[in-house]
Amino acid sequence: MANLDSFLASPLADYLITALIMISVVGVTFTLLAPLFARDKLGKRKEGLVQKNAVSPTGRSQKLDVTARRKTVQDQLNAMEAAQAAKKKNADKPIFADWIGQAGLTWSKPKFYIISFCCGVVVFAISLLSGQSLLISAGLFFVGTFGLPRLYVSRRRKKRFNKFLDEFPNAVDIIVRGIKSGMPLGDCIQIAASEAKDPVGTEFSLVLDKMQMGLPLAEAIQNMPKRVPLQETNFLAIVIMIQAQAGGSLSDALNNLSKTLRQRKEMKGKIRAVSQEAKSSAAIIGSLPFVVSLMLYAIAPDYISLLVETDTGLVLIGIGLFWMSLGILVMRKMIDFKI
Repeated sequence: MANLDSFLASPLADYLITALIMISVVGVTFTLLAPLFARDKLGKRKEGLVQKNAVSPTGRSQKLDVTARRKTVQDQLNAMEAAQAAKKKNADKPIFADWIGQAGLTWSKPKFYIISFCCGVVVFAISLLSGQSLLISAGLFFVGTFGLPRLYVSRRRKKRFNKFLDEFPNAVDIIVRGIKSGMPLGDCIQIAASEAKDPVGTEFSLVLDKMQMGLPLAEAIQNMPKRVPLQETNFLAIVIMIQAQAGGSLSDALNNLSKTLRQRKEMKGKIRAVSQEAKSSAAIIGSLPFVVSLMLYAIAPDYISLLVETDTGLVLIGIGLFWMSLGILVMRKMIDFKI
């Protein structure tokens, strides 16, 4: 106790007590003022973030323009999808004029009917002159009237579409190069119409004719997918319509379209090469019964002639042809790959 009293009476104790009092005062002051400094620091931080994220009037307007353009493009795509869905839902077979025009023919409906009737008469006459019965000749007349002309038009239509797909990317490239060189889109289409091979040049010429009659380009190009109902022409119509209503770089969009068309063409070629083996097998299987029948007719005509000379044989031939046709259609459906 005496030592404690002597320590408190010493000058060192006075220094320690003074230091403790000063530390306590500083601690209490810091505790009271710390929330104020923190609030001020938080306010400065918020102000800095606001200034950092603040957009100038020009930047804000550009951002709004990009957003509005995206919304416009999305609305246009939704409207086109809805229109195409309604068209597929309500559309029947193409009308006669479109069907004949897609094959590259200029036949009128009466001319087509006359040609169909003449085909039936020729097939009927050949059947009678070859010694067939009247029933078989009547069936061949039906096939010649309603089958052969439609088959001819369908094959020409498919061949024309294939020629169109081969030349269409080149025409799009011509338009892209013209736009990049500073030419108007109408002049580029006119060059494509004159330089591209038929039927692509003919279709672009029809688009120019519609434009000369007063239709805007976006509306004139919409008639191309009707005349050539392919996904490639639909892509071109959508790109030009979106560019006309929402703006943007048309050359870049058409350049991407050209690359897409060439990639689709390359993919179709690969699919055709891969499926060629299956098609060859289907052709061999489908032709095998006819080859065997001809060989039997050459070796033993009396044996195979029973199928033609008797009613039971004719019925069996009809049943066999029906099932063979059904099998060929199934095999064709299985090896018909589409993209």
